[in-house]
Amino acid sequence: MIRPFTTATLALACAASVVSANPAAARPNVLLLCVDDLKPVLGCYGDALARTPNLDRLASRGLRFDLAYCNQAVCSPSRNNLMLGSRSTSLGIYGLKENFREAVPDAVTLTQYFMNHGWRAEGVGKILHKGHGNHDDPASWSVPFQPDSVVEYRDTSSPTAGQLTREEAYFGNQQLGKIGSLPRGQAWEALDVPDNAYADGRIAEEGVKRLQDSRQRPETPFFLALGFVKPHLPFTAPKKYWDFYDRSKFVLPTLRNAPEGAPGYAGKTLGELNNYDPIPQRPPLSEEIRRQILHGYYASMSYMDAQIGKVLNELDRLKLADNTIIVLWGDHGWHLGDHGMWTKHTSYEQANHIPLLMVAPGVTKPGTHTRQLAETVDIYPTLVELAELPMPVVPQPMDGVSLVPVLKDPEKRVRDHAYHAFPRQRDGKQVIGRAIRTERYRLVEWKVPGEAADTADLELYDYQADPAESRNLAKEKVEVVAELRKILGRHPEAKPKPGA
Repeated sequence: MIRPFTTATLALACAASVVSANPAAARPNVLLLCVDDLKPVLGCYGDALARTPNLDRLASRGLRFDLAYCNQAVCSPSRNNLMLGSRSTSLGIYGLKENFREAVPDAVTLTQYFMNHGWRAEGVGKILHKGHGNHDDPASWSVPFQPDSVVEYRDTSSPTAGQLTREEAYFGNQQLGKIGSLPRGQAWEALDVPDNAYADGRIAEEGVKRLQDSRQRPETPFFLALGFVKPHLPFTAPKKYWDFYDRSKFVLPTLRNAPEGAPGYAGKTLGELNNYDPIPQRPPLSEEIRRQILHGYYASMSYMDAQIGKVLNELDRLKLADNTIIVLWGDHGWHLGDHGMWTKHTSYEQANHIPLLMVAPGVTKPGTHTRQLAETVDIYPTLVELAELPMPVVPQPMDGVSLVPVLKDPEKRVRDHAYHAFPRQRDGKQVIGRAIRTERYRLVEWKVPGEAADTADLELYDYQADPAESRNLAKEKVEVVAELRKILGRHPEAKPKPGA
């Protein structure tokens, strides 16, 4: 029977602080590439418009997961899921401002675990979420983490030039009690500037430098985590990347309403777009603005892709690729107008489906792909097994399963579903939408943690018959709902948000 790694089943494993006995030369390096707000609209995922040659090249070197899902479609919790191997419903942490150590003070993060076994862990850009009152985790790095800006502007002619804008304040942990009184920044910027005018260019430059520095320590394997911020809003990318695209060729979603029969609280409209100018405060958005947003998203994605290409080129030039595991992970998806929704923060497909690429020398075969369902929490145990380390016995719940059997053989199956969740308010109470995604269906069960099953609102979508999620089928496919609720019943009840 397939089951996730748990403390009980791993009680005889070595403690997290024991240094690996493997000789340094045999221990693989790890290059973890995290990308903010990246959905799988890449060339290697079949998007004909996307200009992403470097991520396509990365996919050609290893395994592409076609059905990978985040555990919660919002930045901070998703990054907690990655770094702890714990789902949000196991931690009770669902928001941007709550730090994971409020839930598990002695948690051992993914990078900590590798550090405890002799790796040098370094981080640049955005890995854990800093902003909205949250902060980084010094214990997770061998040397101080090097952050960079998520929101920044270079247009000196902008109406808000020189002013602190709302999203700059959020991500800079500034004036958090006065956000509504601050000006809205521009939603996009297309200037003729060099790549390092914005954060991703600088993150790539620093990543190249860290790879070069690693050659001075050949006896110590590295775990280098680079967190690229585009295509996160605002869509600020050098003009040459905007020029890759003809805006008229973007296909706008035809379904612009929430799924028929879905709970009214389950969806959203503009979300964080409200903090940017010239987005109107309420929908609908004009066709011109919708096309501009798509153009900005794709331009920002191509900009990020070019920066990752610089890092991959240096890894090859230094002849490190043959002993380096590479993971490309998007923290969650992004609504681009489907259902009339934008950004993330839902339990629907476009917000939860993520790109996941893995290259493991000697394990993965070039240019392969799999229909194995995968979750963000699976990355922690997968990297541990690839490094031939003992499976973690750690204070936090370890909810992931190792995907190594799938890396070796894409037809292998180690789980029959993916799981994710999102919180909402219903009648003044917090409900958690726990979701099961199989290859064909998604079931979402919305209820107050601990309350009876018959108090739940249910959503069911059939991606074989209705990939656009046009109708909630929960009342029509009762037998399917019953089977999926049995699967959901294998998972613990969601922990409520502190104070809920």
